[in-house]
Amino acid sequence: MPGELFAFEFLRNAALASLLASIACGIIGSYVVVKKIGFISGGIAHTAFGGIGLGYYLGVNPLFGVIPFSLGAAIAIGLLSRKAKVAEDTAIGAFWAVGMATGVILIGLTPGYAPNLFSYLFGNILTVPTGDLWMICILDLSIAALSWLFSKEFLAISFDEEYAEVSGVKTTFFYLLLLCLIALTVVILMRVVGIVLVIALLTIPAAIARLFSRSIGGMMLLASLLSALFCLAGLWVSYILDLASGATIIVLAGSAFLLVHAGRHLISFARGR
Repeated sequence: MPGELFAFEFLRNAALASLLASIACGIIGSYVVVKKIGFISGGIAHTAFGGIGLGYYLGVNPLFGVIPFSLGAAIAIGLLSRKAKVAEDTAIGAFWAVGMATGVILIGLTPGYAPNLFSYLFGNILTVPTGDLWMICILDLSIAALSWLFSKEFLAISFDEEYAEVSGVKTTFFYLLLLCLIALTVVILMRVVGIVLVIALLTIPAAIARLFSRSIGGMMLLASLLSALFCLAGLWVSYILDLASGATIIVLAGSAFLLVHAGRHLISFARGR
């Protein structure tokens, strides 16, 4: 990105938010892709809309409403699918719909004019204030610390949960903890690409990184770098062409995903495989 763009504070904040979000995206996105729980991530993300409505209704920063709402949804979805034997897709669908509906009702009950929710639905990284950067940084550190502390357990439940349970790993606890970390990552990415597009940035960089990595650590590092690249490139393109920042980031990421897979198929075809 041209250096003169950083003369503006809002662009410096946007670039820093991109880099901070990419750390959590690479770490947690790798577990999401390996464990194939992208749909759960989408469910948590859309349920978080209820937290936005709660924040507006209480007159506080919507992020303060999203954090407890997302964590509650993650734990509830996990417990329903594990303990109550409710089909996972059923639990996700129910919370997805109820969360969105709750947000709409709470925003409707909020006195005054209805707020512009476009940035929360589709992202507007150019409006990230300095206060939110500190919150994103704290969430980032919490996610990285817990992921490092319980890396062996997360790795075990991601690749072979049945063997992990036989080996004495408290699979339900660590599964719920992983869902909570996904919820916190959703809160971070919400400011970058919005609730609707969170699942794409959470999975695409990690999915590309998996093709070129031989270890989970390498996958996380490459996914973080790719996420940062997509965010910064999308930020620059959206600024130059006056496009929606979140949507531009996802289009670039999705295009890269398709090009990588197309390239691999062409190489395999050329080799006669």
